[in-house]
Amino acid sequence: MPTLSGIVDKIIYQNRDNGYTVAVLETPDGEITVVGLLPLVAEGEQIEVEGEYKLNPKHGQQFEVSSFLSKLPVEETAILRYLSSGIVKGVRAKTAKLLVDAFGPNTLDIIENDPEQLVQIRGISPEKAEKISQSMKETVGVKTILLYFQQFGMTPSVAFKIYKQFGLRAYDLVRQNPYRICEIQGVSFEKADRMAEQMGFDRTSDFRLKAGIEYILNQNLYNNGHTFIPRAKLIPLAAEFLDADRETVSDRIDDMCAPGGDLQYVPKIGNTDGVYLRWVYDSERNITNRVLLASRLGSEYPGNFNRDIGKIERDLDITFDEKQRKAVKESCCHQMMILTGGPGTGKTTTLNGIIRILEEKGEKVGLATPTGRAAKRITELTGREAKTIHRLLEYTQTGTERCFQRNHGNPLEYDAVVIDECSMVDLWLFDHLLDALPLSSRLILVGDVNQLPPVGPGSVLKDILSSGCVPSVELTEIFRQARESLIITNAHAVLHGEMPVLNETKKDFFFLRAENPLGAVQLAVELASQRLPNAYDFSPETEIQVLSPTRKGLTGTTNLNRELREKINPAAYNKKELTFRDVVFREGDKVMQIRNNYDLVTERDDGHLDAGIYNGDLGIVESVLPAQESLIVRFDDKRVTYTGENLEELEPAYAITVHKSQGSEFKAVILMVSEGADVLFTRNLLYTAMTRAKQLLILVGSPARLSYMIGNVTADKRYSGLKFMLKNLG
Repeated sequence: MPTLSGIVDKIIYQNRDNGYTVAVLETPDGEITVVGLLPLVAEGEQIEVEGEYKLNPKHGQQFEVSSFLSKLPVEETAILRYLSSGIVKGVRAKTAKLLVDAFGPNTLDIIENDPEQLVQIRGISPEKAEKISQSMKETVGVKTILLYFQQFGMTPSVAFKIYKQFGLRAYDLVRQNPYRICEIQGVSFEKADRMAEQMGFDRTSDFRLKAGIEYILNQNLYNNGHTFIPRAKLIPLAAEFLDADRETVSDRIDDMCAPGGDLQYVPKIGNTDGVYLRWVYDSERNITNRVLLASRLGSEYPGNFNRDIGKIERDLDITFDEKQRKAVKESCCHQMMILTGGPGTGKTTTLNGIIRILEEKGEKVGLATPTGRAAKRITELTGREAKTIHRLLEYTQTGTERCFQRNHGNPLEYDAVVIDECSMVDLWLFDHLLDALPLSSRLILVGDVNQLPPVGPGSVLKDILSSGCVPSVELTEIFRQARESLIITNAHAVLHGEMPVLNETKKDFFFLRAENPLGAVQLAVELASQRLPNAYDFSPETEIQVLSPTRKGLTGTTNLNRELREKINPAAYNKKELTFRDVVFREGDKVMQIRNNYDLVTERDDGHLDAGIYNGDLGIVESVLPAQESLIVRFDDKRVTYTGENLEELEPAYAITVHKSQGSEFKAVILMVSEGADVLFTRNLLYTAMTRAKQLLILVGSPARLSYMIGNVTADKRYSGLKFMLKNLG
């Protein structure tokens, strides 16, 4: 790859949190703009960068950095610029000049290794001299760490993540055990394995065996949702993965399952056994204990229920049916209760009744959901503010430290907490919710167990419901008005394994046949960009959503986003663009936040500043700021500025996966029912997608593929011990 050497003449932009930098490099061939991960690089510093030239549509030719080497400046002018940049805490332009005037080319060496001399400078006390020296040592230490890891093929991005995870201890920790880098999100076992081999570690080392076994458990936890793996399956999996014999792997698993070890073995979970990561087992056990405690606490309804429910019916101008009345009453009689039901069965009406009756009893009610869009929707439906569960628990993140401010030592201040869309809540989040819930508080779980399971580990709602330990009410009757919707009646037909009505043309559900994937894409693009906006006046950006079970292939979201954007938001001379890696962001683009970020500052329309944007939030690129390598995205009533590596958290959203649509509703949904891996085409994925549509649902594809999805009911089974713990310990 091409290599450039030169002096950093100007820092245009630098993100101190992730190291993303835009700088002007002064080279023998002139000034060149370099962009990429250049952590703690400062003006005046000499660097050598490797990468490739790329043409930025707004800024012309730039050099995109893939790796770099750095040298501290040695000439007095360069040292002065370096220190004046603020790279060393406690030193600015005035102090920098005094230091260079006093110590000349030896300035940096004296700062790092002989700080006692700094007290010669007016205004520098012994304490300040020590702080300046410590800052210099940290800066040099970080760069030493980055260079050390780059020699093993680590990109600056990964090297900086290692530093952020372990700090200045990274060098010693990883030299002792290179597999520690597997603890970092996005770093594969294979990468750690290559590094360990270069460092001379034996392939049969305990470090390697332990890391490989944990890696398999973690991959199954986060990618497949399994909270444990049967021991009889884990041993051959690990043996093949590690190229080790089964007996060695078996012995290592036993060692790791010893008291105080990182794993937990449970001999009887239904008809199998299980090996857990210790913290996952602890979470299941914590949830079990708390749920069983709540199940033992109950009381008679306090007062005259018929009188109270009658008042709420008059206030809301409705009449509850028998099951709805039961759900409202049960919510007042138990510490934990589950309300479940499909679309059109009156779940939201019942939820409103529950909130009303608890408030009538003088209870302070908190309302939360797993996602920001779900919180916004339930706020609109109930008239009460709903928060994300993370916001409810006051999640904070400082560097690599993540925690909830609300916990058993600082519990929530509610008499009752209602969690909607609870089918999306994973094991880890539910454990933290229970930890923060006072023993005296009620917990009402509302959801649809037939939706897709959580993206994260476990099947909490389904397991608790099927254990029978917690009082529950399932709403099954489709109300008269809902029966007029083919979306709702067809969704229930799919739920019961029946083919939906496909030949009705005067309602809210249509099936459009496409003979091949290319035809399906063309049809979906035409519908989203022209036919639906023209016929229904739906906005392609905010009211129409294309869904697909998969990212890959012609009908996957990656290709669909390319095709849809060229029709809905084509390039134009007055639309600025920003290229980040292989993604081009254009003003007017529909985008999605793909992970929770609780630190991103958001500015509301009323000028109020807040923080936090959530996985699944949809927005529009309002403006692109090429000079700052940033863009501004509007999410409903707030705006967020994205710079540097934060752009990794955005992706095009004209088409999104069904999993990403959970908790959201759209006026019109176009669902691709065509090609893709069979394992993704399941009944509950189809049911989940269908129930995202409020006014119009169009399925595009093949009736045979649709029939296959309805019949595929086994793909989402997960290894989870929660149900069995609840049954055996209850």
